[in-house]
Amino acid sequence: MSTWPLIEASRPKQVMVTQPGNNKPKPTSKKKPTLQTDLDINKKLHKCKEENAKRIDLSKSQITIVPTSIKELIQLQELFLYGNKLTSLPSEFGHLSNLQTLALSENSLSSLPESLSNLKELKFLDLRHNKLNEIPAVIYQLNTLNTLHLRFNRIKTVDDDIKNLSNLTVLSLRENKIKELPKGIGNLTNLSSLDLSHNHLEHLPTEIGKCVQLTSLNLQHNDLIDIPDSIGNMKELIRLGLKYNCLKEIPCTLKKCTKMDEFNIEGNNVVNLPEGLLCSLPLLDNITLARNNFSYFPPGGPNQFSTCTSLNMEHNTINKIPFGVFSTAKQLTKFNMKDNQLNFFPLDMGTWTQIVELNLGTNQLAEIPDAVQNLINLEVLILSNNLLKKLPISIGNLTKLRVLDVEENKLESLPTEIGFLKELTKLIIQSNQITSLPRSIGNLSNLTYLGAGENLLTSIPEEIEHMTSLETLYLNDNPSLHMLPFELAMCANLQIMSVENCPLSQFPPDIISGGPSAVIHYLRTQGPYFNAPS
Repeated sequence: MSTWPLIEASRPKQVMVTQPGNNKPKPTSKKKPTLQTDLDINKKLHKCKEENAKRIDLSKSQITIVPTSIKELIQLQELFLYGNKLTSLPSEFGHLSNLQTLALSENSLSSLPESLSNLKELKFLDLRHNKLNEIPAVIYQLNTLNTLHLRFNRIKTVDDDIKNLSNLTVLSLRENKIKELPKGIGNLTNLSSLDLSHNHLEHLPTEIGKCVQLTSLNLQHNDLIDIPDSIGNMKELIRLGLKYNCLKEIPCTLKKCTKMDEFNIEGNNVVNLPEGLLCSLPLLDNITLARNNFSYFPPGGPNQFSTCTSLNMEHNTINKIPFGVFSTAKQLTKFNMKDNQLNFFPLDMGTWTQIVELNLGTNQLAEIPDAVQNLINLEVLILSNNLLKKLPISIGNLTKLRVLDVEENKLESLPTEIGFLKELTKLIIQSNQITSLPRSIGNLSNLTYLGAGENLLTSIPEEIEHMTSLETLYLNDNPSLHMLPFELAMCANLQIMSVENCPLSQFPPDIISGGPSAVIHYLRTQGPYFNAPS
C-alpha cells in the first residue's frame, strides 16, 4: 500500500491565448525570425538615428544578423543585444565610437571583429553565455573597460595581455575551462570583484596579490591545491570563495584580511587551520568548515567564535566539542555538527542558550543530558542517526521548538512531556522501536508533518483528532498496526498518508486493497464521525 495523495497533483498547463475578434483560443508558440523581424529592426535603427537617441535595446528580438546600417548610429552610448541568435558582429560596429555599454549576452558569438578596438569610450562589455573558445584578442585592446563579463563560455586560456585592462573593476570569468592565470593578472590593481569560480585552476600566480583593491574573490569549484601567501595583501577583501577545491592548507597570511565577514572552505581536504586565524578576523559572521578532514576543533579557543552567528562543521571526523568553546559566542544561533563522530555532549551544553538551530545528526550520541532544557531559544533540533534510547523529560521545556528529528535511533517511547511542544510543525520519529505514542501528542495542534513509519506501533491514540493542522502522516512499515482510530477522520487537513506494509487487519479486505484513500473514507463514513469534513 503506497503513499496516498488526497489532492491530485496538478498537470502542466498549456497556455492558451484568445485573439481579438476570435473566441477560439490558440496555444502560444515561440516567435520565429521572419522578414518582418528584419523590417522591425531596421525601423528601430532608423528611429534611433532620427531621434539621435543615445540608447537602444534590441534584446530578445530574434536577430540573427545586425544590419550594417548600425554604423550610422555614431551617437549611441548604450546598445543592448542580449538574448538574440547572433553568431557574429559586422565590422561596422567599429563606427560606434561613443559606445560605453555593449550587452551581448545569451547569443552564439565565437569571435568579435577587430574593429571593436575603435570603441575608445567602452566601459561595460557583457559576453556571458556565448560560444567563445578564447578571449578575442581585440578585448585586450579595450583598455577603457571597467566591467567585463565572460561567464559561461568555453574559454581555456587567459593571455598575459589581460594586463592591458588595468581600469577593470569587475571581471567575471566564471564557468569556463581555464586551467591557469597569467602573471599579468597582477596588473589589474583596480579590481574590486574577480570571479574565477567553476573553472579548472590548480594554482594562482603570486602576482594576484597585487590586486589589493579586491573586496570579492570567488575561487570556488576549481582544482586549487594551494593559495599563494600573497593573498594576505588583499586587506580590503570581504568575501573569499574557496569551497570545493583540493586545498590541504590555508595560508596564515589570511589573518591580514581583517574585513572578511565570511569564511567558507567547504569541500576541501583541510586538516587544520593556522593558529589563531579565525580570532584574527573580527568581523566573521558565517564560518563553514564542512566536508574537510578536521578531527578536532581549530585552535584559537572561544574567541574565534565571538562574532559568529552560524558555524557549520558537518561531515568531518570530530569526536569532541571542547568545553567552553562557545563561552563568548553570544551571537551563535546556528550550529551544524552533522556527520561527525561525537559520542557525548560537552558538560557546558546548557550554556548554549542563544542557539536556534542545532544539527547533531549522524553521530554516535547515546544520551541527551537534561541540560538540553536550557536551550530555550531552540527552534530546530536534529538528532537523527544516533544511538539514542530515550528522550529526556526536560525536552518538554523547549517550547519554541518547531522541528524535532530523531529518525533512526533506538527509541522505544516518547516522553509524555512532548505534548508541551505546542509550536512543533514537524516531528520525525521514523525508524525507531516505538510501540506507542503518548496521548499528549494530541496537544500538538500546529503539527503539519508526522513521520512515524518503520516502528513497532500497535495503535494510534484517539487524541490524534486534535491535531487539526496535520497534512502529512507516515505510518508505513509498522508490522503490528492492525487498526486506526476513527478519530483520524477529524484531521480535515490531511493530504498525504502512508500505511504501506501495515496489516490493518481490522479493516475489510476490500478497503485495504483500495489504498489509503479508501481507508480514510471508511473511517469517515463508518465511524461516529460520519459528518467529519472531507
